[in-house]
Amino acid sequence: MHSLLTGHGYDVAVYGTLDDAAGQLSEDVGAILVTEEALAVDLSGLHRALEAQPPWSDIPFILLAGRQAGRRATTEAVRRRLPASAINVVLLERPLSSESLLSAISSAIRGRQKQFEIRDRIADLDAQRLQLTVLLDHLPVGVAFVDAEGRTLLTNPAFRRFQPTGEVPSRTPEGEERWEGYEADGSRILRDRFVSARAIKGEIVPGIEFRFHRNETEAVWTRVSGLPLFDPAGKVTGAISVIVDIDEQKRAQQALTTFAQKLERKVAERTMALQDALTQVEVEAEQRKTVEAALLQSRKMEAVGQLTGGIAHDFNNMLTGVIGSLDIMKLRLSRKRYDDIDRFMDAATESALRAAALTQRLLAFSRRQSLDTKPTDINALVNSLRDLLLRTMGEQISVSILTHSEMPPASVDANQLENAILNLSINARDAMPSGGDLTIETSTVVLGDDYAREHPGVTAGQYTVVSVSDTGVGMDEELVEKVFEPFFTTKPVGQGTGLGLSMVYGFAQQSGGQVRVHSAVGVGTSVHIYLPVANAEVSETPDPGASPIHEGRGQTVLLVEDDDSVRLLIGDVLQELGYMSFAAAEPEAAIKFLESGQKFDLMISDVGLPGMNGRQLAEVARGHYPDLPILFVTGYAENAAVRAGFLGTNMAMITKPFQLDMLSAKILEILSPDLPSPS
Repeated sequence: MHSLLTGHGYDVAVYGTLDDAAGQLSEDVGAILVTEEALAVDLSGLHRALEAQPPWSDIPFILLAGRQAGRRATTEAVRRRLPASAINVVLLERPLSSESLLSAISSAIRGRQKQFEIRDRIADLDAQRLQLTVLLDHLPVGVAFVDAEGRTLLTNPAFRRFQPTGEVPSRTPEGEERWEGYEADGSRILRDRFVSARAIKGEIVPGIEFRFHRNETEAVWTRVSGLPLFDPAGKVTGAISVIVDIDEQKRAQQALTTFAQKLERKVAERTMALQDALTQVEVEAEQRKTVEAALLQSRKMEAVGQLTGGIAHDFNNMLTGVIGSLDIMKLRLSRKRYDDIDRFMDAATESALRAAALTQRLLAFSRRQSLDTKPTDINALVNSLRDLLLRTMGEQISVSILTHSEMPPASVDANQLENAILNLSINARDAMPSGGDLTIETSTVVLGDDYAREHPGVTAGQYTVVSVSDTGVGMDEELVEKVFEPFFTTKPVGQGTGLGLSMVYGFAQQSGGQVRVHSAVGVGTSVHIYLPVANAEVSETPDPGASPIHEGRGQTVLLVEDDDSVRLLIGDVLQELGYMSFAAAEPEAAIKFLESGQKFDLMISDVGLPGMNGRQLAEVARGHYPDLPILFVTGYAENAAVRAGFLGTNMAMITKPFQLDMLSAKILEILSPDLPSPS
């Protein structure tokens, strides 16, 4: 068994007893394989080791028990010999095949890996929450979050300067004594009209001035604002209270008023003594400048107070997303409920990232630029495809990437160029069934006026060149003349649409470039993509933001996916988007739906299916519904060739993993082919 597992790449440690193994338990253990005979001893050591594991850890056990006729109850008893803290247990009866054992171990390791991912995500979220806490602690304004009953949930140090207990003034016995504020009619503001009390009733309180009495002799001017918090149904769930210290501002205003009154008296008293009065006016003018500067500063402080109030409001939304998601995840983890936890992780991460970017957004505005055509570092783009090409080509094909040392940036859509290179590489792979050499090379060339005159549509100038060359079967001149014709293909029927090179040709033409093919039978083929040199340097492209989610209008979708989890995911997404879906786990079940007479507006199918592949199933579906739009779902690396030779009319493809907005946009695109493709 040890040789079997190590031969399949597992790092295996063998122990004579579970007590010995318990002493070696750590977070790095992927799974524990234990035989029934090893359970016939005291397992208290194992129990203590499992109890000492962190909350996220649930080490999988694979228990090998002997197979006996009518032994079901006995088998369950064997399983109960493990400590109660061993929850994640898979019981296998011996004898069993190596395939069954390896499958069980592989499944256990995948589950354990998911635990590691959860551990890392929780650590990241804790770090982000700490950063937000530090930022909140250093805000110059007091912030408090309260629930619908007015109980304090969170405060920062600036708030506790005024309320050391953290409670809002309306809930403290001395609230009305310490907080002196007045209504518009001049009456004293009572407890039930305090800001937080009004906010949890759903009222937005933009700012009320209060004198806060620290003690019998000291009072500080403040401005208190309140904002209610609502749930999606519009019910008030709490409020945020913001306290801004405006004491310096108020004192400056009072000083200005006092000084103005004093100045008027002095001018009246010294009218007769003009020279003295003029001298005094000059002095007082200088003093006025000082006071006006103080007033200007106070107004700036007021603006800062209003701004920080807005910031506090934004932080309320962000912190609610982080704190709420963390609380739900901790609750679910404590109950060992891991289903749907990624949704809360993503919500918390998104809120945290928004908070981290808030300060920078206050300093400058980002500028959007086109993502279709931009200066692109061709060498970097080609090198970034190395690993993908190595996996896609297979072991029989050698992949070489040769880059020119002084390549200027090209004016091109980087995503389309990547697709073009991948399409050409897949064609090259298909042309080398027995193996060979694939070479991706970059270079530059200057096309003169004579060349432009001989080739209509070509503009003279400097171009970057991306060449994809193979040592495959090659083509004769007659075939080379036809390779750019739409729907022309040398592949067997059903294995290619003939759109691959024509798509590359169209992309190059739209980019202001061209494509040239050189090939010889038995020698190989080279395809050269010419792209115009950009007039600007390569620059970072700002994130354009999330695409809108396009919802359906009740259209009927046939979903074919053999993976249970993916099928469930896409089915739920379709329902959320407003589509009605019928799900099939294999082509035979899908064909029964097609033969039932049920009308379908769209078929979504995985490419790799048991029995027949997704393209073959699409042909069957078109036999029932000739115009049925079809969207293939596939993995990128394993099925990159699909884009060049797999798609037919009104067919599209989306790669796993994808986001909800990507899927909704692709569905909208294929259901509405006459509309512009959503961005």
